[in-house]
Amino acid sequence: GNVFEWCLDQWHDNYEGAPKDGSAWVTDNDKANRIYRGGSWYNVPWNCRSASRDYLSFPGFRGNDVGFRVMCRAS
Repeated sequence: GNVFEWCLDQWHDNYEGAPKDGSAWVTDNDKANRIYRGGSWYNVPWNCRSASRDYLSFPGFRGNDVGFRVMCRAS
């Protein structure tokens, strides 16, 4: 089953000022809202896509419908 996936980026209302090189958009604010993308096994199909994003205001959240995907850059 699909789950929401945490992202390294922090929440911003729009993409103005976002890095153009594809790097994560982070600040020094440890309490910044965290982004998650996709959908989960109990969600409507529209949310089960990478373009679907939202945020949670507590980075330590854990649940059976939120996970993460480990990724690395190919050299």
